Amino acid sequence: MGYCSFHLGDYKRAATIYESLRKREPALPDLPANLACCYFYLGMYPESQKMLEAAPDSKLKNRLLFHLALKMSNESKLTEYHQMLQDVVEDQLSLASIHYLRAHYQEAIDVYKKILLENREYFALNVYVALCYYKLDYYDVAQEVLQVYLQKYPDSAIAINLKACNHFRLYNGSAAENEMKQLVEKMSNSFSFSHDIIRHNTVVFKAGEGALQILPKLVDVIPEARLNLVIYYLKQDDVAEAFELIKDLEPAVPQEYILKGIVNAVMGQETNSRDNVKTAQQYFQLVGSSASECDTIPGRQCMASCFFLYRQFEEVLVYLNSIKTYFSNEDSFNFNYAQAQAAAGYFKEAEEAFLTIRNEKYKNDYIYISLLAHCYIMNKKSQLAWDLYLKMDTSPESFNFLQLIANDCYKVGEFWYAAKAFDMLERMDPSPENWEGKRGACCGTFQYIVAEKQPKELLADVIQLLKNTMNSQVEQIIRVMRKWGKDNRITC
Repeated sequence: MGYCSFHLGDYKRAATIYESLRKREPALPDLPANLACCYFYLGMYPESQKMLEAAPDSKLKNRLLFHLALKMSNESKLTEYHQMLQDVVEDQLSLASIHYLRAHYQEAIDVYKKILLENREYFALNVYVALCYYKLDYYDVAQEVLQVYLQKYPDSAIAINLKACNHFRLYNGSAAENEMKQLVEKMSNSFSFSHDIIRHNTVVFKAGEGALQILPKLVDVIPEARLNLVIYYLKQDDVAEAFELIKDLEPAVPQEYILKGIVNAVMGQETNSRDNVKTAQQYFQLVGSSASECDTIPGRQCMASCFFLYRQFEEVLVYLNSIKTYFSNEDSFNFNYAQAQAAAGYFKEAEEAFLTIRNEKYKNDYIYISLLAHCYIMNKKSQLAWDLYLKMDTSPESFNFLQLIANDCYKVGEFWYAAKAFDMLERMDPSPENWEGKRGACCGTFQYIVAEKQPKELLADVIQLLKNTMNSQVEQIIRVMRKWGKDNRITC
């Protein structure tokens, strides 16, 4: 009964049976190791290790101690038990699984392929190999290897689930859902492990739909559930919940380092916490500079994020340019890419990147609007920047935006739009600074009219702007402008 419960994935029931049996017959030699296996699968690692002290030496005991060393982050013990492994199938499978859990997927594949060469009938190993290829982002290869197993066992819950995940990566969520449907129909509630994975993955395929109903219960059952719940909170802009969920997680694989880095980066930017930003930089750099990740797309994104937080935008562009072809239609990538281009002074490229963005959330963001306006002005398209201002509602942000237009236009010699912006600013805040800015911009526009770089008809508008100011200097400036207009037969 204990054996059957264990192999059905009902580890709690198996443990209860073994504990009861041990009270009656404590001398049974296999019981401590079997009970330790149950504790291990229940996540009770210290209890599992303590139980193994009562178990006689065996290959099973050594394998379990090997896995416990990994779970308890004991590197010296991990090396010790690794050296005790023998060239037998069970030991090699344990080695492969440790490679997998440490994200050494190619090493795991090598072990599985060697075993498969000598044992063609071990069809289940094709699922493990497919899972490794999936983790390496080789979804087509994963699908091909998985098909070998599915031809023999077409109703396998684990294999169908992996096939659905491949379809999710290769196509979209609805394609993955279609694959999963047949499994949901056959699913038995008694097969709890499969049931939990299917519910978890269905949430992912549906872009987070039902996340709060399903994922919290699975946080301590399926490792990815915690990560996907954090992602859900981030997408809902609930940064505090995301941070609370991940703050105590000790990252072990690249995805965990990356997600913890992202949460710390967002938290740091929202709360102006230098400590959070520094933590994010460290996590991104760890992943991006690691030998296993430096040439992967996530690895390069990490290095770009790290340099972004350090404000080293030329370096950011080196990494983003190397992966740009993979994200040409992705708004979040283009938003970061455009910001980096603008910060590095490549305004033409930045403008192009900003204009590819379709998501209204980004387009209504003040950072997007202000940087796009900055690019327009630097690219001598100040009218477009002014149009952006006219669409804005009155707010503190619109006041800041006017200041940006006024000062940027003045710097690059776009004096007419600088004059209009300073005129608006002066109406809201009649300070000496705004008058001086307006005076300089109006005189600059007049200079352009004289040099025939602006149409003569604009002179009347410039004079009208000046009339809006009550200042002793205004009459003198207007007098000079009108005299020139009269001499050049312009009505003003």
